[in-house]
Amino acid sequence: MASTATGSREAARFEMPERLRADVRQLGDALGQVLREYGGDALLADVERLRELTIASHHEDQTVADDAAALAEQLVASWSLDRADEVARAFTVYFHLVNAAEEYHRVRSLRAGDRADHPLAGTVAKAVEDVARLAGHDKAKHLLDGLEFRPVLTAHPTEARRRAIVTSIRRIAHLLERRDDPRLGASEDAETHRMLLEQIDVLWRTAPLRVDRPGPLDEVRTAMSAFDDVLFHVVPQVYRRAEMALAGGAETVAAPQVPAFVRLGSWIGGDRDGNPHVTSAVTRQAMAIQSDHVLRALESACTRVGRGLTLDAGSTPAATELRRVLADAQAAQPELYAELAARSPNEPHRIAVLYAAARIGATRRRDADLSYTSAAELLADLRAVQASLAEAGAARQAYGELQGLIWQVESFGFHLAELEVRQHSAVHRAALEEIRAGGVLSDRTEEVLATIRVMAQIQARFGADACRRYVVSFTQSTDDVAAVFELARHALDGRPIALDVVPLFETGADLAACVGILDGVLELPEVQARLAETGRRMEIMLGYSDSAKDVGPVSATLALYDAQDRLTAWAREHEITPVSYTHLTLPTT
Repeated sequence: MASTATGSREAARFEMPERLRADVRQLGDALGQVLREYGGDALLADVERLRELTIASHHEDQTVADDAAALAEQLVASWSLDRADEVARAFTVYFHLVNAAEEYHRVRSLRAGDRADHPLAGTVAKAVEDVARLAGHDKAKHLLDGLEFRPVLTAHPTEARRRAIVTSIRRIAHLLERRDDPRLGASEDAETHRMLLEQIDVLWRTAPLRVDRPGPLDEVRTAMSAFDDVLFHVVPQVYRRAEMALAGGAETVAAPQVPAFVRLGSWIGGDRDGNPHVTSAVTRQAMAIQSDHVLRALESACTRVGRGLTLDAGSTPAATELRRVLADAQAAQPELYAELAARSPNEPHRIAVLYAAARIGATRRRDADLSYTSAAELLADLRAVQASLAEAGAARQAYGELQGLIWQVESFGFHLAELEVRQHSAVHRAALEEIRAGGVLSDRTEEVLATIRVMAQIQARFGADACRRYVVSFTQSTDDVAAVFELARHALDGRPIALDVVPLFETGADLAACVGILDGVLELPEVQARLAETGRRMEIMLGYSDSAKDVGPVSATLALYDAQDRLTAWAREHEITPVSYTHLTLPTT
């Protein structure tokens, strides 16, 4: 490798892949054209001059670097505020474009390395392949059966970038992908370039920041874009690739062996520790937004799968259970059934799945006469269709796109992500003091009780898994866990609720004391009951952020390692398996 100065422009040029460099060059040229159209040659000249001086200010010759930095300062000082704003926005747009190019190049590189006989390193499929090769198929299947992956979406209340900016960047990335398509002719290439210029112009002309600070529900809606555009579609692909890896890379047309092991969680709209804007009403609305998105996604997917099942009853007859499902549908909704049957004559599997799609839509609209009562009810209908297809010999249809839909329902349910509530232990202590005193309750205490009532309401509609985790930040004693159960009894007058109260140990002292605190937690009757219901599973959270603030990053890392070691021994002693440790990320600033 040629010797280059660390951090120099030459080093960056040397290390940048040619295809990425070509993308960056094309995007930079397109931005230059947009700037010229908007502000003339003078605007583009100012941007280019500052860019050149900034590059020169990092020159290896310190004298050259200092001179360039001084000239850059003089140039910026000579501008009006409006011109400075335009130049700053130009660089902001440029960096957005470079990031989009880098992200797309990463996708392109992954695709180039993705081969059916050799899964990508770092993927679930690769892990399955490795385990199957080293320990055998049965061991890999056993581990998959017990696997649960639960990524948690976290709130970022300081994120000021607008969704419009994110959407525009995503469209530009799609156009980069389109430009790579070798099937496109010259006219299509020209149209792609025109669309790229249009989107960059939109990005340039769109105000980059929100006027107001985003609220919790804005954060929820922003997170939903990740679900709509990525997670809903990618999760079944992960299962499919793991399925192929388990089969040794061979295509399978049999019942899947890989269970749906992804379960999303979310703190957005549920994490109220230190955030007065997250209220019980916000938590309820957050779940409503989540549900609306997942039901729309499921309705669309179910409709698409149903429309493709144009299998004639002569070649693929309906099994007994599916005929019962169709008979029930005809009795419950004769007009709708007649309409579907007219559109799908002698196609029972198509009718059944399209009827399911109609019921999903009714569930979203809260139409009680047609809606599903639970995701489990939808799964039962889809599995009846699947079993009927398999019995009729249509295994490819049974375990193809229909299986992908089943995996999506299993993974996301009707609630999309489990909404986790978090509150500071001091808030619970203050609320209990007021309740025990018997006087008028403060607004804060009423809000604590209302939050628990909302959790119960969410569970009543979507099931216990939709909102059962209650994280107690700064847990310092067994009483901090017991307080949540006592508050639940006051809030619900003894009515049942599934509560997994999760202690979060955050300071150095709390990490040191965690095992002793958990000994007391095990004695709580509510915890004993939950352990019996969950197969003795308990979740414990260890906080990186506040432990680092408390004792410093190095000491915090050692304390966390020690805590995990002691907790593992403690869990083994009390036959608690598994103990799940959820780590909060250490801030990078």
